[in-house]
Parts: sequence; structure tokens; C-alpha cells
Amino acid sequence: MNAQIWHGHVITKALAVAGCTALVLAVTGTTAQARAHDAARQTLPAGDGWASEGTGTTGGAAADAAHVYTVTDWAGFKAALAAGGTAPKIIKVKGTIDAVSEGCDSLAAPGYDFDAYLAKYSPETWGLDTDLSAEPDDSPEGLRRASAANQDQTIKANVPANTTIIGIGRNAGFKGASLQIKAVDNVIVRNLTFESPIDCFPQWDPTDGSTGNWNSEYDTAVVYGSTHVWLDHNTFTDGSHPDSAAPTYFGMLYQQHDGELDIVRGANHVTASWNVFTEHDKTILIGNSDSESTAAGDRGKLKVTFHHNLFSNLVERAPRVRFGQVDSYNNHFVADDDYSYSFGIGKESQLVAEHNAFTLPEGISAAKVLKRWNVSPLTATDNYVNGKPTDLIAVHNAEIPAETLESGAGWTPTLRTQVDPAKKIPGIVGRGAGAGRVC
Repeated sequence: MNAQIWHGHVITKALAVAGCTALVLAVTGTTAQARAHDAARQTLPAGDGWASEGTGTTGGAAADAAHVYTVTDWAGFKAALAAGGTAPKIIKVKGTIDAVSEGCDSLAAPGYDFDAYLAKYSPETWGLDTDLSAEPDDSPEGLRRASAANQDQTIKANVPANTTIIGIGRNAGFKGASLQIKAVDNVIVRNLTFESPIDCFPQWDPTDGSTGNWNSEYDTAVVYGSTHVWLDHNTFTDGSHPDSAAPTYFGMLYQQHDGELDIVRGANHVTASWNVFTEHDKTILIGNSDSESTAAGDRGKLKVTFHHNLFSNLVERAPRVRFGQVDSYNNHFVADDDYSYSFGIGKESQLVAEHNAFTLPEGISAAKVLKRWNVSPLTATDNYVNGKPTDLIAVHNAEIPAETLESGAGWTPTLRTQVDPAKKIPGIVGRGAGAGRVC
């Protein structure tokens, strides 16, 4: 085993670990034989969702031995990402890596005091008519901004092109990290558990709604303007910091989470397969704005496939869609009493939702599965709710006539591999989805 040290952190270089899931390999000949059981060199199979379109998605499968790293801490992970430019690389994650291992206090700017922040900006003192944008740098809000900038720099990790990031074994992942897949091509992320980052320094906005609100930053993973991205067998969760345990200030939930996965700003050709998305509010956003300036870069892009994922105990956005041709098939949606909706039908979206299963608690109607934000036709056929075939569009329109949905997305998905019967999906997904299933 070779080793190299960056800034005092050891990054080991190894050739392979045994693979548990047989997929298409990106290498051929005798090299392929040597690597045939290395999950880190597996690539997205042909025809497996939008990420297989065109050049397909191979990540770092072609990496030479000098560009294969095993990392065990946050600094080592970021160093491995930065090493070697865009040459194919494989980064193997061992154990759980905490991006904020020293805690939120270590990120606070000198002089920042949360109690002083609450005292100055309480509605009784500040009111609800003026936002905090003009507050000077030495004010409580200014010090909060400086603290937030420290966190932003610390927890975001930029993923280069031609990279595979894969967890080793059953207990690999990240806490408090924000993976930035931004303006690159050809990335694979597999077999990792992501505990959502908490915003250590949320901002109070007195003008947000009639009573003000807390706003937070930091998505767990962001695909921003990138192409050919495969997210497979990962688990996304709020983990030890659920919203249910968060306090309230000024009468509002002290919200410290943003999204689990955002696919935005002209991102294209993404496949998310066999993942678990759980215990979260604003889960997945595809297209981040209705504005015409954003739409110009999103139209004709944001093509995403979701299949064999478990969406469990979520509030909303699984996903919310703008502009994109999104194919969601063979997923299992399990709701609890906090459920708002699964599919958000947004501006110019072209959603196809087929062969999915929904498990809803007593008192939650199937009419809530779809939420209309804009008038955009969709296709929703062969879906089962609590074991029974259900026309999601028809039940929605019957119960929510003020938000009528139109049938017919205007396109037919062709990039699908195995399509399983919707009635069997709860068992199939329950046995196969999530981190720890690839090794």
C-alpha cells in the first residue's frame, strides 16, 4: 500500500476492495479481470436512466493506481478531491467523516453571541417590517454573516470531473458535509450515508411571511450545472438532528436544514438509484427558480431518473420539479403524519411517475401525492397506494378541483433497465435500497 501526506493527513492509495454488486465495468482485457470485483470501478449500466445518455457515466473507473485514495477524515477527503486535477480518480471513504468535528462554536466569528442576536432582532424590539441586510459588519447580524461564511468555506467540498466517491463496507459516510458537484461531468457517488449538515448560524428574516421565519443554507448534495452524475445506494437522513428536536425562537421553528439533494442551474443527465431519502422536510429540488433568467439555462435540461429509491418519512419535494423531463419509476414512498406531498408539479415540468408504490397512514389521502405549483401536464400510471392500483391524477382532481392536473407529459422514457411490478416494489426496495449494500 502506498501513502501520501497532505497537510498532515494520510491518504492511502490502494487498488481494490471486493465488490458486492455486479455492474458493467469501464475497463477491458486483463486489467478488467484484475478489477472485476472492485465496486469502485463499476460504472452506470447502459440504458440505466438519464445519466446513461450519450457518453454515459463512468466516474473514476479508469483511474490509475496513483489516483486511488482511501480517506478517513475531512481534510484528507478534501485533499484527495483537489489532487490530480480532472484525471480519473477514485476516493474510498472509510468510516464516518465529520466535516464539523470540532462543533459549531469553532466556526463562530470572534464576538458572535446568539443571545445578543435574539435580543436585538426579536419582533418586540426590531419589528417585522425591516430585513437585516443593511446591518453593519459589527452588528449581531454582521457577526452571524461572518460566522456563516466560515461554515460555508469549511463544509463544502467541490467534486471534480471523472470522479468516483464510494464508501467502503457498511458504515461509511459523512456528517455535516455539503457535497458540491458543480459545473463538471462524469461523477459517481455510491454506498455512503449522509447526515444532513446543520446550519450553525441560520438567519432570521422578519419579512419572510406575516410572522417572520428562520432561513438556513447547505444542501447535503448539490448537482449544479453538471452532467452525467450517478447517485447510487446512498442514504440521506437528518440523523441525530431531526427537525422534531429543534427549538423555536420568536415563535418559529429554528430551521437548520435545507435540502438533501438539489439538481439545479442547467444540470443534466442524472440517475439516482437505490437510495434512501428519509427524515427530512424539503428533500429534492429540480430547478431552483421560475424566473425567466434561470429558465433560459434550464429548458431542455434537468433530465433526471429516479428508480428503486425509498422516500420515507418526508414532508415534501420527492421531488419538486421545474422544467425537467423527470422519470420516477419503481420507487417506494412511505409517509407519516407530517406528510405534505411527494411530487411537486412546477413550471414547465414534464414528470413521468409510473410503477411506484405509496404507503400512506390512515387519514392521509392519495390526493396529496401530487401538488400543483404550476399547470404542467404529467404522466402518472400504474401506481399503487396501500397495495391498490390508484389513478393519482384522477383522485387529486376529484378531491382538489381548484388545482386540476392535466395528464400527458408529452414524452415516453426509454432509458430504463429492469422495471418491476409496482405491487412488489415495497419488498424489493426495502431489501435493496440504501448505503451498506455495495462493498
